[in-house]
Amino acid sequence: MTDNVSMYSDFSGLARLREAAKDKSPEAAREAAQQFEALFVQMMLQSMRSASSVLGEQRDTTYEEMFDRQIALELTRGKGLGIADLLMKQLAFEGSEGADTPATGTFLGMPPQALEAAINTFGQPAERRDWQPAGRDEFVRDLLPHAEQAAENLGVDPRVLVAQAALETGWGQHVIRDNSGVSSNNLFGIKATGSWKGQHLSIPTLEYDGGVARRQRENFRVYDDLAEGFADYVRLISGSKRYTEAVKQAADPDAYLDALQEAGYATDPNYANKIKAILHGPDLGDYVAQVKNST
Repeated sequence: MTDNVSMYSDFSGLARLREAAKDKSPEAAREAAQQFEALFVQMMLQSMRSASSVLGEQRDTTYEEMFDRQIALELTRGKGLGIADLLMKQLAFEGSEGADTPATGTFLGMPPQALEAAINTFGQPAERRDWQPAGRDEFVRDLLPHAEQAAENLGVDPRVLVAQAALETGWGQHVIRDNSGVSSNNLFGIKATGSWKGQHLSIPTLEYDGGVARRQRENFRVYDDLAEGFADYVRLISGSKRYTEAVKQAADPDAYLDALQEAGYATDPNYANKIKAILHGPDLGDYVAQVKNST
């Protein structure tokens, strides 16, 4: 087995091994199976950390991730945990021990065909969901369930979050998109600052400096889907001291929005009032009522 940390700690290494395994090389297949095992362990450790972390907690996890990768490597050296062997037998790779007779059982509840498909796609970047609401009614229908869950964590009226997203995205018609036209799923104009480790897009935007609007380029966060975008908004608001006052005022929609603006959520001096106009306007209430009546 190649003792290479990078090959066992990133998905691009697995992608290269997967390509080699397509040639039915037992050596390549064995190495791919062992890397699958290492990544499986690493993901399990990360999942355990996430489950035990405090909601909204913001901290530098760089050293934790490095430690998890090292533990995963140590646990899967040599014979490892046996997952790689099970994978080789399950897929009945030519040249692997136990490949004389194709396996008929399941691995982790997956039949052989499904497991092989999982191996072939493991390490591929998650396909970002492209969200393009046809109109305001569809915008509210799609966002309301996510807004309700996020609002429960923040203690705010879910309509406030829908109204904020409506302002930021023009009711879903002006969501930030990449060069292929795929949605960033960034509904709240959250920028990709130095602490952001995920994908981002650089686009021209209007910012206010001393009340004067200026066009400039900024980096904005990119999410795989709407749920991830809402979850990050909750982490941002609840996990930053900057928005402590906004959280305290969450039960009062207008006060919450005023506190967001006061904390510098946006540079537009009329940001809070624009959201309030949508929140208290007739359209949002009507669309929310439609969604409630249809469920």
